[in-house]
Amino acid sequence: MKVEKETLIKDVVGIGPEAAQMLMDFGMGCIGCPASQAESIEEASMVHGIDVEELLKSLNSIKA
Repeated sequence: MKVEKETLIKDVVGIGPEAAQMLMDFGMGCIGCPASQAESIEEASMVHGIDVEELLKSLNSIKA
């Protein structure tokens, strides 16, 4: 699965534990919150002050 700016947090978490850990490592500790599940990667990155392009590069480096 290619992660894009529009990809929802819940879909990224569904990739597996490595993806969830990566989100937390980038500072998104609230990924378990029900409200965050409906946010896109881009929205969550803006809220947390994260470079979305850097996050996407890292998430897309995960081997499925």
